[in-house]
Amino acid sequence: MMYHTAKLYSDMGKNVLIDGILVEREEIKPHDQQMLEILQDSPLDVVEVYCPPDICRQRSRCREDRFEAQSDEQSEWMAKDIRYSLKVDTSAHSPAECADIIIQKLFKQ
Repeated sequence: MMYHTAKLYSDMGKNVLIDGILVEREEIKPHDQQMLEILQDSPLDVVEVYCPPDICRQRSRCREDRFEAQSDEQSEWMAKDIRYSLKVDTSAHSPAECADIIIQKLFKQ
């Protein structure tokens, strides 16, 4: 439903950002292909929001709603061979800086 909703807004001329992980679990395979099919006639940029594994584990230890290896597990579930339009590194930039990079690179002309 999320991708269909994004397509609806995109068809209305809106820029849409989806915060999610393209995972390849058995129950939703092929997730990334489903997304591409739904949004095939819409402008689409896929951004990798990246953080080195050791920093992710450190951040997870500080949060009360995550366990230390959660990012490692999520990394294993991620679809492989995704073509990213842009990559931002949260270990090198603050959340606000990452958002600014995404906006500047993808939405400012």
